[in-house]
Amino acid sequence: MENFNYFNGTRYIFGKNTENDVGKYLLEFGAHNVLIHYGSEHAKKSGLIDKVIESLKKSGIKFCELGGVQPNPRDSKVYEGIKIAKDNKVDFILAVGGGSVIDSAKAIAMGYYYDGDFSQIFLNQKNDKNCLPIGVILTISAAGSESSTNSVITFEKQGLKRGFKYELSRPKFAILNPELTYSLPEYHLHAGIMDIMAHMFERYFSPSKDVFVSKGMLEGILHAIIHEIVPRINKNRTDYEANANLMWAGSLAHNNILGCDRIQDWGSHKMGHELSAKYDTIHGASLAVMFPAWMKFNYKNNIELFDDFATKIIGVKEEVSKEKTILKAIAKFEQFLSNDLKLPTSFKEINAKEEDIPYLVEKLFEGVNVPIGLFNPLTKESATKIYKLACK
Repeated sequence: MENFNYFNGTRYIFGKNTENDVGKYLLEFGAHNVLIHYGSEHAKKSGLIDKVIESLKKSGIKFCELGGVQPNPRDSKVYEGIKIAKDNKVDFILAVGGGSVIDSAKAIAMGYYYDGDFSQIFLNQKNDKNCLPIGVILTISAAGSESSTNSVITFEKQGLKRGFKYELSRPKFAILNPELTYSLPEYHLHAGIMDIMAHMFERYFSPSKDVFVSKGMLEGILHAIIHEIVPRINKNRTDYEANANLMWAGSLAHNNILGCDRIQDWGSHKMGHELSAKYDTIHGASLAVMFPAWMKFNYKNNIELFDDFATKIIGVKEEVSKEKTILKAIAKFEQFLSNDLKLPTSFKEINAKEEDIPYLVEKLFEGVNVPIGLFNPLTKESATKIYKLACK
């Protein structure tokens, strides 16, 4: 078990109709002039933004708005947000949406105080400036960004997708009403579920020893998603309890309570980011392509751990050898992604091309001075092999 220093300063406000009190919570955290940041016009058409505005007006809070955040949030929207925030002298950002909106809000919050081009924070992995406080109304169970320090932005001109961790960007509060996720398109719902599982896999597949408490927690939540939550949501899209458990699982997956005691990998995420940057693939879909390939390449590095994945998470029975058990489980996991979540699991399904692999590998290592993946650190050669496995 690793040494750790864990803190999570996000206040969770969970349940039905909690979004109606957002003005009250903003006041509690000292907000007087708020930038409401959101994604598609659905947030407007659904009436959610109107509810937010009504609550802010009741609380006497000034506000301005910036919508239009896309999946794989762009640096261009961050630049726009920084200018609007400065022009209006905002003192708080309210992100209404999912991971893309929240990540964009975090980048705006950091860029507000940054001297120069905010992109240097992400490209140089360094920031020692202040950060505007952030609150969240979550509308998709996926990224866990509502209580994490992480933000990932796509830099269009450079063709790069880069993440940055900054404690001051952790949201002050997160309003989680599972009912707000009911109107999500099925593809986004399912991609979000993959993102949640991926955050747990990045922590589960670890070289750390004797981390059996967090290991059991990870196995339990992953098993619940695959065998209980997804079947119930697929049967009844508005099953409140199933959606509530999924939303809570999404936050637990990425607020680092499940990973603070262990070394984490993150190689598959970074490889998936390059697919998103090149082909504009939705994040969860890129992870569905990468994870089975990563597993096939890496399972021999820790047969015992992968055997636990096979039997305790996927639920396959022991075969004549642990290797056969593991390979059967990986195949069953791919079937779950394809059949139950209707997600792509190969390059072909996201219109990616095998001949682009050298480009993807070069971008993966561009400007990187730390290991990529800590379960079995990637080299250009091993990354190439994993991408090729994803072509099949």
